[in-house]
Amino acid sequence: MDTLTDHKGEPARGSSSGRWRASRFVIGAVVAEMSAFNGISANLIMYMMGPLGQSTATAAANVNTWGGTAMLLPVLGALVADSFLGCYSTIVLSSILYILGLGLLTISAALTSLQASNCQATATNHSCTPSVLQNLFFFFALYLVAIAQAGHKPCIQAFGADQFDSQNPKESEEKSSFFNWYYFSYSVGILLTILTVVYIQDNLDWSIGFGIPCVMMVAALSLFLLGNRTCRYSVRKKDKNPLLRIGLVIVRAFRNRASSPVMESDEVEAYLVHQSSQQYKFLNKALYLPNSLTDSQKLCSVKDVEDTRALFRLIPIWTTCLVYAVLIAQTTTFFTKQGATMDRTILSGFKIPAASLQCFIGVGIILFVPVYDRLFIPIARSLTGNPNGITVLQRVGVGLFVSIICMVNAALVERKRLETAKSYGIVDMPNATVPMSFWWLVPQYFLSGATFVFSLIGLQEFFYDQFPKELKSVGISLYLSFTGVGSFLSSFLVSAIDKATCVDGRESWFADNVNRAHLDYFYWLLAGFSAIGFIAFLSFARSYIYRKEDS
Repeated sequence: MDTLTDHKGEPARGSSSGRWRASRFVIGAVVAEMSAFNGISANLIMYMMGPLGQSTATAAANVNTWGGTAMLLPVLGALVADSFLGCYSTIVLSSILYILGLGLLTISAALTSLQASNCQATATNHSCTPSVLQNLFFFFALYLVAIAQAGHKPCIQAFGADQFDSQNPKESEEKSSFFNWYYFSYSVGILLTILTVVYIQDNLDWSIGFGIPCVMMVAALSLFLLGNRTCRYSVRKKDKNPLLRIGLVIVRAFRNRASSPVMESDEVEAYLVHQSSQQYKFLNKALYLPNSLTDSQKLCSVKDVEDTRALFRLIPIWTTCLVYAVLIAQTTTFFTKQGATMDRTILSGFKIPAASLQCFIGVGIILFVPVYDRLFIPIARSLTGNPNGITVLQRVGVGLFVSIICMVNAALVERKRLETAKSYGIVDMPNATVPMSFWWLVPQYFLSGATFVFSLIGLQEFFYDQFPKELKSVGISLYLSFTGVGSFLSSFLVSAIDKATCVDGRESWFADNVNRAHLDYFYWLLAGFSAIGFIAFLSFARSYIYRKEDS
């Protein structure tokens, strides 16, 4: 087990280190980092369709591929942190790499803008689209950002949660609340970023719009270093690597699959009759010493087997949430594409950028988090006796159900938008504004924010709590990875449906002229998949056995 110390290397005490005094600096750094990340990702599809000159389907696929990679790489970053560097060092090194990537992205945007200006000024017949070299430079910088955040995201979330002692009842409640206010705070930061940075990107200059996130990342690193003296740090004992222990259990269980036990301790016998040992029973074979081994060889411990079993129990939950992750991917791609065609005027002479409509996700989170944390939990706690009001998986399930309603709403609104374009005779005028207010889109963004409060925050807490203590960063990275896989699935679905629906001269569901596309069909398809995923989730969640926190 790890030992917690303060900045002086002395045993950490709740009265002088950790808890909210430390987590406020961590949350501040997270707000700055997420603002920087969303300053890039929120409007990325518009940059690819604009300055880079990509088609709608290609841009959506590229955004989903990058987003998927960005959410999968944290698994590697967390493994490096938990096995070698530790959270603190990984956060600092990743932040430096993050700043470098954002700086290169800013230079790339500036060069593309300069090339486009020169092309227009000379009025040549040559294409004004960026060269292959410029595209390579842009994607190199973009994926450098993905690599950098891979070490930052899982580690800083785990580091923030580590400031609360799960063995202390008061701090355990505070830790659960930390995840709520963590999401609340960075949603405020994202909201401000989307309203300002996206506007600058669309109306002023893309290089400035990419430069601001770089400055924000400098602020994130500064805030994190500023809180050094208030934080608790994990000092790991020189035990066997936790990943090796889990790997050994799997290997030993496989090798012993045909063996019968020769030696069992009282602890093993007591464990084998426990309820949790009845799931994935083949792992119990790792506790046996077959005839082919010598008595001097060390057996896998009960803790090693239980940690491995806990990881196996997470797989069905992770898998059934993948459809929800596909839904999340639409908020930064096709939701934005819809908004770009609609009337976005909010004041005389001022039109809100299409990507800025994502701010309503942040508004939903900002409104729902205080209601959930200060009103819903106390009421539910008095009824259920659960310190957190309801179980984490019940919380996730509520969000998954709301996500179905969200996609049904999105399909109905898109159907209305297509009918409006047809009634005004502008179907073949893709650059014309459909006389339909952007407020029609607000409910689907708002409902997305509600699902974030229930499902995303719930999954974040779930994967952190259910992983072994030595692998908390890996737990957070697994939570992040499901959104990454969802982005890849979204990209695959878009590409496959695009090819399948544009045969025999028919318009693709994702035609560049969105007035002839059928995003409504796509949303109905996702709503159906979501309903199936929700039913599967309920089945696995009902039989899930929660892992007890290490003492």
